[in-house]
Amino acid sequence: MEINNEYGKVTLSDDVIASIAGNAAINCFGVKGMVLVSLKDGLVHLLKKEYMQKGVKIGKFEEGITVELHIAVNYGVNITAVCQSIINEVRYNVERMSGANVLSVDIYVDDIRMD
Repeated sequence: MEINNEYGKVTLSDDVIASIAGNAAINCFGVKGMVLVSLKDGLVHLLKKEYMQKGVKIGKFEEGITVELHIAVNYGVNITAVCQSIINEVRYNVERMSGANVLSVDIYVDDIRMD
């Protein structure tokens, strides 16, 4: 993503935007972490903080960007409420920090953790 202004040009990689979105998501109540689903064996792997952007996909369009998050939630939480909180936090933080227009935030709950 590129931002042009009177001072010059700023280029943000997808990993930076994914990191912003991932940090916003895992700071929401009820989120255990970001996950990566292995296509080879179908297993869900909880990611460490330094690799959480692997659980985020960024789509770029002329009008803005889309964010896709794969998460694990804590057992017993209201998943709908948690997802709505994540959507609001991710949209706010990505737009505020990057200046990008966020078209959509899609959440995939891939795991529920009891620990």
